[in-house]
Amino acid sequence: MDFRSDLFDIAQDATQVAAAHTQERRYAPAVTIEKIPEKLVLHIFSFLKHRELGKVAQVCRKWRLFAYDSRLWKAVSLRPEYSGLHVNTVETLLALINLRFGPTLHYIELPCDLITAPVMQELSNKSPNLRYMTLDFSNAMQLHDFNDMNAFPCNLRSLCICLSEVIFLEGFMRRIYSCLSSLEVLHLIGTFEMSTESEEDVYEVINISKIKAHTPNLKIVNLYGISFVDDSHIELLTSNCIHLECLSLNFCLRIKGSSFKTLIQRCKKLKTLLLQHTGVEDQLMIAVPWETSQITELDLTSTELSTDCLDSVLTRCPGFTYLGLGHCEFFTDKILERLMEKGKLTRLQAIDISHTHALSENTLYHFLHNHGHNLRGLMLAGKPKLTENFWLMVIRYLKNMRVCVLGTANGWFLKMQSRVHVDQIVEAFAQQCPYMSRLEIQWDPDTIRYSDKSSKFIDHLRLRCPHLRSFSLSDGEYYEMVKSNFERADRQKVVRTTTNYTTSIVCLLNNYRDLLFN
Repeated sequence: MDFRSDLFDIAQDATQVAAAHTQERRYAPAVTIEKIPEKLVLHIFSFLKHRELGKVAQVCRKWRLFAYDSRLWKAVSLRPEYSGLHVNTVETLLALINLRFGPTLHYIELPCDLITAPVMQELSNKSPNLRYMTLDFSNAMQLHDFNDMNAFPCNLRSLCICLSEVIFLEGFMRRIYSCLSSLEVLHLIGTFEMSTESEEDVYEVINISKIKAHTPNLKIVNLYGISFVDDSHIELLTSNCIHLECLSLNFCLRIKGSSFKTLIQRCKKLKTLLLQHTGVEDQLMIAVPWETSQITELDLTSTELSTDCLDSVLTRCPGFTYLGLGHCEFFTDKILERLMEKGKLTRLQAIDISHTHALSENTLYHFLHNHGHNLRGLMLAGKPKLTENFWLMVIRYLKNMRVCVLGTANGWFLKMQSRVHVDQIVEAFAQQCPYMSRLEIQWDPDTIRYSDKSSKFIDHLRLRCPHLRSFSLSDGEYYEMVKSNFERADRQKVVRTTTNYTTSIVCLLNNYRDLLFN
């Protein structure tokens, strides 16, 4: 009897406590955004793009103060084609620098119509912490007058200049040479992507030899798609930039390789050399003392070097952590086997051997069996003989894989005779590659084969690869099914189509962040 009365008392007390809590909640003041600490509101607003902050600022006076807080405007792009932000006049920009950007500004991108003497002087005076600047002259028809420019930001770590095809920049550069001694990263971006195939007059719109005389601390140089750059410019650059660690010459078609001997001799710290789609020639590359270099990251993608040249260059380098050989049709089994025998691939972390038709399935299996455990990036697309049987055998060796590209894009010359069971490959990646962040499967809808149970395997990939940020597939029913699967799990931006997005291993370069532009 006493036991029952105790239970009754406990139940009655619990009821009274619950009623008290309900009454408290009923009369408690509502929690609104007004009660959130300022620091937390700023943190929430920091996830918005600047274009969206402009809309938020119209809500009320308090939100306007938050949205225009200079701490949210440390990195600003005023190029409308990239950021959606457009400043109409120079006067407006001067006011923004003075009132909104100020000393917190760390990074800025400017279009050609806003690159004026007053803007440069205001940035120099009001933004002493500015370290990264992009000046876009690519669409320039006429430059402003810089004769009166007496100041320019002097503490820049990185400067990116997008060149014009015909506008000469020497008048502007002459005013800023003395302010470039702090530069460690220099990007000069050419007009390769905008040029036509017809031959036109090539103008040297910027004087690289004068730039190098004022930038002794350069560590990373990216000359991308510049039509006039040749080996003489590289030789001049190396004469003063002895601290150079990374040199990227991608899509500079006039680079033949005659300057690389001097480059290796003078720049003892050079570890990264990117030569994608350049005009390098066999004899000039063979003449370089690669055995004395420190090159560990080398990209020869889409070059036309012969088998003998590739064998000579690659086997004389000290060893690789990154190797790009995509579309090198003369890279053979023999070269790959020699690299393995000489221990050149023991530290390899990323390799692109897509569209290398001289490599056999057996040699590739042997390579991945021995070195796959170290790889974080692998591009092995464009090889129609590598179907699911090959991948099911090798995926087990790719435990640390982050970026992987496989399959064969649609094309009459690479048409496959049999269909590929994509479910088994997806399941293998889910089981064996928990660190995967980017995956691209290029087989088209006529090639891949899937079933009603495919959604289960997609679930496994989504759940067991939590770092997956990009999954690219060819357009078709399978793509739509995968996309809807990820969208239902609120991961809307993961699944992409190969027509709009191409996966690359460049994110695994040591200096990847400093090599980014645009």
